[in-house]
Amino acid sequence: MTETIRRTDRIRASQLIGRGWLNTGGREIALEDLRGKVVILDFWSFCCINCLHVLDELRPLEERFDDVLVTVGVHSPKFDHEADPEALSAAVERYEIAHPVLDDPSLTTWQAYSARAWPTLVVVDPEGYIAAHLSGEGHVAGLTSLVEELVAEHEAKGTLHRGDGPYVPPEPVSRTLRFPGKAVPITRALSGDESSVGRFLVADTGHHRIVELEADLETVVRAYGGGAAEAPEKGHRDGDAESARFTEPQGVAVLPQQVAEQVGYDIVVADTVNHRLRGIDAATGTVSTVAGNGVQRLIDSERVTQGQDGPATGSLGTSPLQVSLSSPWDVLWSEAADRVVIAMAGTHQIFTFDPRTSELAIWAGTGLEGLTDGEAEQAWFAQTSGLSADAAGDIWIADSETSSLRVLRVAQNSQAPRVETIVGQGLFDFGFRDGAPEQARLQHPLGVAALPDGSVLVADTYNGAIRRYHGEHVAADGTTVAAEISTVARGLKEPSDVLLDSDGTTLLVVETNAHELVRLAVPEEYLSVDEGALQTQRPTTPVSAGEFALSIGFSAPTGQKLDDRWGDPTQLKVSSSPEELILEGAGSQEGLQRRLRLNPEVSEGVLHITARAAACDGAPGEEIPMHAACHLYQQDWGIPVTVEDGGDTGLQLDLRGVK
Repeated sequence: MTETIRRTDRIRASQLIGRGWLNTGGREIALEDLRGKVVILDFWSFCCINCLHVLDELRPLEERFDDVLVTVGVHSPKFDHEADPEALSAAVERYEIAHPVLDDPSLTTWQAYSARAWPTLVVVDPEGYIAAHLSGEGHVAGLTSLVEELVAEHEAKGTLHRGDGPYVPPEPVSRTLRFPGKAVPITRALSGDESSVGRFLVADTGHHRIVELEADLETVVRAYGGGAAEAPEKGHRDGDAESARFTEPQGVAVLPQQVAEQVGYDIVVADTVNHRLRGIDAATGTVSTVAGNGVQRLIDSERVTQGQDGPATGSLGTSPLQVSLSSPWDVLWSEAADRVVIAMAGTHQIFTFDPRTSELAIWAGTGLEGLTDGEAEQAWFAQTSGLSADAAGDIWIADSETSSLRVLRVAQNSQAPRVETIVGQGLFDFGFRDGAPEQARLQHPLGVAALPDGSVLVADTYNGAIRRYHGEHVAADGTTVAAEISTVARGLKEPSDVLLDSDGTTLLVVETNAHELVRLAVPEEYLSVDEGALQTQRPTTPVSAGEFALSIGFSAPTGQKLDDRWGDPTQLKVSSSPEELILEGAGSQEGLQRRLRLNPEVSEGVLHITARAAACDGAPGEEIPMHAACHLYQQDWGIPVTVEDGGDTGLQLDLRGVK
């Protein structure tokens, strides 16, 4: 293990090849144009929550080194929809990306730089050589040290060129709403205002505010946070409605009257990019922080450094302002649980929050990314993004990265719920297909709504559609109808939420990329769609059957050392789809090296790999101080492989700073 993330070999960076460029004023950028600058290539996809985290991690670095550093986003799509240039352009605007972006729909540049995971960061020095290759998030400390080192070195050599980079900002556009995320109906008078019933609370995500919208879906009655709509401001600030600030809020929930009176606020907001929950007192307009310390939660550092790999659920205590959260995406008041349920997208888990006692808890999910059902404490989720409770109290979940509709069965026992997948196959399987649930396919859904008739609507975001799941039921004529998925509407621009309007016969859809809420009549007969089942198209790696060596490269950044106080601070978890692909070596163990045995009877599959490492501030050879800050590094890979003669007998992946 070494102290730096910098490579010592001299490998020339490859050309930047793609379909086109954004944020350059129409100019094509060649790597030679960036000579004299430190360049960070950020391989990302706009579906990926970890990629969105990296965008925010890089912003302070870009501001600090604005005259010597150029970030280039290389958009390498996972889902079919992400290859649509209009969808990419909207995403670049939505996430306020202030650097050039290369559209790489065929993964040409992705392959040239041997990227295998979203996100991947490659640092290129001012002379055009690769200085570092990193996977995952949480690398900003090491990147800062490396940029400082490269700037000093190349300034001394005379190969550093200061000045503006190639970024050209787009022209601003004025809208009433900007990329709205979630909406909820106001079903009780807020602070005694009976006229509020029938209106909607909307997360006006792109304007960084929460608005109360009239039933006409156009008139903003009041707004909380964000400043002026024509010049929105983001940030984190408590206070009155005008001075408060959010950053890309998503989910909104209205508390029951009795609970609101007890805690002093009516509305709970998932303040996504601030990694917090906020409360709004509708009577005064006061916004307060009710949970989250603003530091992004990765995984439980104490559990990992002490080698624990058991259930990760349970109480986090009653001091919620001291707890780290990670991109809460939706919130819901659950009568069955008698508390707020939170879709914690950043850690792939379901949390709960009791406003009366201030207790935060992890309710379901290990924190590992994938699709695994069973007891809540053992389940795997992947970017949980939408929640809805049905009449029985079960919680329906839009699990976006697995393109799945899932349900947390809590009606019988809220203390020991189970997770069940209704539609969905895994991280890399998606499509647009109706029919039996086991054959149906979705594409990155973000919203879900349980209806009074027992059916469930899904905002099938990347298919631009509203889908409906109806379980097995008895028809009016007494016959039993099998469970099925149907399509209610299509042709929408990234619908991110759906709900039933107050009349009970109309759907209300949050059409994010159209910047509006729209009403849709519920058709008597649903559409039938079968556009096929698809898989994420990435290059496969030929591997040989039999003995297979897996190695993960990791080095702590300058100023940190591996935290070995409780033994080996690194951990590797390996599985496969299908399970039969790995005959020996699957499971979770300490260390970043593993010997597998691959099955010659399986022709193809996916290796699922999660690597973790813990490091703390301190110098090599010295003891870690008692109160040193510690850092968790984690990355998940899904590596498509084909088993064939002459294939690779091993795989090297980079978590940090491989030599």
